[in-house]
Amino acid sequence: MEYQFPEDFMWGVATAAAQIEGGAAEGGRGPSIWDAFSHLPGNIKNGDLPDVACDSYHLYEKDIELMKELGVKTYRFSFSWSRILPDGIGEVNPEGIAYYKALIAKLKANDIVPNATMYHWDLPYKLQVMGGFGNREVISWFTNYAKILLENFGDDVDLWVTFNEPIAVYVGYAKGFFAPGLKNEKYARQCLHHLLLCHGETVKLFRKMHFKHAKIGIVVDIWKHFPEREGNAEDIAMAVKANEIEGYGMFLNPIFLGEYTDVYRKYLDENDMVLDIHEGDMATIHQKLDFYGLNFYNGLFDNAEREKARQKAGPAGGNYQDRPASHPEKLVDVLHMLVDQYKVDIPIYITENGLPHTEDKDDFETLLNDQNRIEYIKNVLQALHQAMEEGVDVRGYYVWTLMDNFEWSAGYAPRYGLYYTDFKTLERIPKKSAAWYRKVIQDHGFDVTGQTG
Repeated sequence: MEYQFPEDFMWGVATAAAQIEGGAAEGGRGPSIWDAFSHLPGNIKNGDLPDVACDSYHLYEKDIELMKELGVKTYRFSFSWSRILPDGIGEVNPEGIAYYKALIAKLKANDIVPNATMYHWDLPYKLQVMGGFGNREVISWFTNYAKILLENFGDDVDLWVTFNEPIAVYVGYAKGFFAPGLKNEKYARQCLHHLLLCHGETVKLFRKMHFKHAKIGIVVDIWKHFPEREGNAEDIAMAVKANEIEGYGMFLNPIFLGEYTDVYRKYLDENDMVLDIHEGDMATIHQKLDFYGLNFYNGLFDNAEREKARQKAGPAGGNYQDRPASHPEKLVDVLHMLVDQYKVDIPIYITENGLPHTEDKDDFETLLNDQNRIEYIKNVLQALHQAMEEGVDVRGYYVWTLMDNFEWSAGYAPRYGLYYTDFKTLERIPKKSAAWYRKVIQDHGFDVTGQTG
């Protein structure tokens, strides 16, 4: 069967500053919470550090050449807040502005549409010392930062994203295995409310600046949970909690429907976590957006008995080590849920999707011959094609990621890249998936009949 996508469909790749840039102490950049967190022993697998990463701070032109070879139409990257404002507030770093101006100009020169995220998890460390997202002053800190970005880059960036995967802030403040490494759920819940206010105020600021071409949205990942045993009360309750209390519902309800759900408020009330909500907060969060970015990797099935056994056996080591069965077909359900339940009536982009290779012992040739990644992406694109045929307005798809990089607490172990990164020489080497994706872009789709690559 042939899967054809519109000729103007936006094929892209996605990255993030903290994962690829390196240059941690160069060009006037200040430390972020991930710099601090990663340097504390035991926080990152194998003691890996993001100080150099892929060194895209120096090698961004080489990376854009890779994108040109792939034929991608768009590139999703993020600004490092502490490269723009080393202390998070105060003096602007001109070297940081110059770096991103050069990056964006190079993308434009190669006809690659910039999709830029303002915040991809790397809060300036000095702001965390001042309370981070738990301090309501973060709203003014963030909107000041956003104003600097918009004043300097404005219409040069076609697609602006306020926040990538806000759930990471919850994980960092409530669960402890992401930066800043805290374990205070009540504090984390308030942090999320402040983050949503940062988002809303930034959208309001964006509208006041009346850009001619630029559009603004947010990226929320959806790992939708389903009860494995139909009608089983424990499985149903587990899925509801994962979705509505510790997952996407915390964000999509206030952003698109203007309120927190009764289920969420009840949980907070029963656990002494009632939010400090000021008059007008919900209206500020509930801003009309130009597009929605969906990070999709899998659908998950919950079984309460299996979870009890897993917890008894000990922690699995976080979401990178706990590898559930693959259900890429659930993308169809997720996309329809966005339209039907959350009333998302704006264009949708799949802003991240990919598959890691996590076996450290595998040889170089095995890493390059990543047929499993190709098969996974094919399955996702087939589901995406189905949803689009059924009327869901999806305008683009971004592979996570261009090249192997620093994958947060898992360090350099998970390799998501279309290109293999040699972290000693910094060489980028194409995997089989890079050639396959290049052909998909060239043909505006692919044919699965009798194909293995």
